[in-house]
Amino acid sequence: MAAELHVELVAADRSVWSGEATLVVARTTSGDIGIMPGHQPLLGVLESGPVTIRTSDGATVIAAVHGGFISFADNKLSLLAEIVELADEIDVQRAERALERAKSDADAAAERRAEIRLRAVAVL
Repeated sequence: MAAELHVELVAADRSVWSGEATLVVARTTSGDIGIMPGHQPLLGVLESGPVTIRTSDGATVIAAVHGGFISFADNKLSLLAEIVELADEIDVQRAERALERAKSDADAAAERRAEIRLRAVAVL
């Protein structure tokens, strides 16, 4: 079994992160899933939520992912999402303001997006 897997994290408008990892944790419609080298082939729908990537050099990459697909085969993992924001790119104060605005507007979708951003930053 290989000791690492190749990961591609892609948003609709850009390639967000690419590299080698030992573990990726994401939320699918079936629940949270951890992918490690040698995992069974997989194709699924991503739920909005944080994605955690443990890189081969021991670092951790956290991203807020808003919908999409996950595919794994031959130690290659693709995470294709509508919107992806790396945790270190998220402006916490802006996300908090967006959450408050969404609550006051009763905009459930915007509220969920803001909550996911804040959860991704909190994992760091």
